[in-house]
Amino acid sequence: MKQLFCDICKKEVVEPIPGRTFFHIREFDLCEPCRDDLDAAVKMTVRTKKPFDFAWYEKLRYDLLQAGAKSNRIPVSKQS
Repeated sequence: MKQLFCDICKKEVVEPIPGRTFFHIREFDLCEPCRDDLDAAVKMTVRTKKPFDFAWYEKLRYDLLQAGAKSNRIPVSKQS
């Protein structure tokens, strides 16, 4: 049996199913609630960004993941 822990909230993911109960983003493993928080944080920032740039988007996601790993939660809003 595989044990998997979320890199953000540090909780164990029970019966991990890739793409359903846990997600790999770069070198991070995220549980579903943390991935939902990441999507919400990114969505709030992307709405204000014009023109849209994929390099900026990937950097934003990575920065949010790094900040979340340090503080055990995804920051809700990120100003850039």
